[in-house]
Amino acid sequence: MENFEFVSPTHFVFGKGAEEQVGSKLAECGARTVLLHFGGQSAVKSGLIDRVKASLDAQGIKHVELGGVRPNPEITLAREGIALCKEHDVDWVLAVGGGSVIDSAKAIAVGAHYDGDVWDFFETKRPTDDVLPIAVVLTIPAAGSEASKNTGALQMKSGYANNAQRPKLAFMNPELTFTLPPFQTAAGLTDMFCHLLERFFDDVGAVPVTDNLCLSLMKTVRAEAPRVMVDPENYDARANVMWAGMLCHQGLAGVGRHEDWATHGLEHELSAYDTTVTHGAGLACLFPAWMEYVYDANPARFAQYGYEVFGLAPTGDIESDALSAIDETRMFFASLGMPISLGELGLDEDNIEDAIAEMIPTLRENKGEPFGSFKKLTMEDAAEIYRLAL
Repeated sequence: MENFEFVSPTHFVFGKGAEEQVGSKLAECGARTVLLHFGGQSAVKSGLIDRVKASLDAQGIKHVELGGVRPNPEITLAREGIALCKEHDVDWVLAVGGGSVIDSAKAIAVGAHYDGDVWDFFETKRPTDDVLPIAVVLTIPAAGSEASKNTGALQMKSGYANNAQRPKLAFMNPELTFTLPPFQTAAGLTDMFCHLLERFFDDVGAVPVTDNLCLSLMKTVRAEAPRVMVDPENYDARANVMWAGMLCHQGLAGVGRHEDWATHGLEHELSAYDTTVTHGAGLACLFPAWMEYVYDANPARFAQYGYEVFGLAPTGDIESDALSAIDETRMFFASLGMPISLGELGLDEDNIEDAIAEMIPTLRENKGEPFGSFKKLTMEDAAEIYRLAL
């Protein structure tokens, strides 16, 4: 087990009607003025934003609204939020939404007390403790941003990690996820499963306590996925998925390991190249391709994953078992309705080389070279993985 530091300051309020406690919990924390940050119109039309505002009003907490967060959020909206925080003396940022909204809220919280441009933190990666506290009303379980130290990626797909930006409060009502479209549900399930893959596959040997937590979460996601796809209002299935999504990316499932994150880096460039590509869909295409490219570095690790998560029986041929585990991964994503090749996303042999030429320079800038942990990769390796994903 490698040395590690682990911080988890998030206070979770989980269950039916959790969002109705927003005002009282923030009042207990001394909040006076919050920036209410959200995405498109779905949270407004559903009445969720009005319920949250009513909860704040009941406690005399002022609020300033900033909506409009899109998938693959942009730094320009975060800058607008920072200006509002400074203008209205905001002391909490309240994100209502999924990973994109929470990531945007984190960027706002980091920049609210900073005299320069918040993008400085994304470029330099330097830490800061002068961060506004963040609360979250989660509507899309996927990114795990409601408890993580990460701001996934804004503009040029560059992320930022800082324990000071872990949300202090997370309100998690599984009922808020009942109306998610099937594709969005499937993409979220894929994303959280891939968060575990990034942690399980690295260059560290066995770390049983972490490995078993990781494998258990993978089995849970795999078991609950078909239940929520078939019966989207199954409260217990939605609750298990929502809590698993948080645990998949909070960090506990990776302590003592180096973690890999090569595939997320590859996908971030893909969805920056084509902003219509949903993050989970891109991962469903790229992860099996990465697996096929790197498994020979430690076939036994892949075989173990296949035995534990998919119930594969050992054949006595470790390499064959490793490849079977990769096939099962691809079939799992396909069973959710996810694309499993870049061809399904509009890339083919005629345009893949142009896409690679555009993605590689920013991949090198964001990840460095070599990158990854399970098997060190060059930019040439990255190009081959993109081609393999066709």
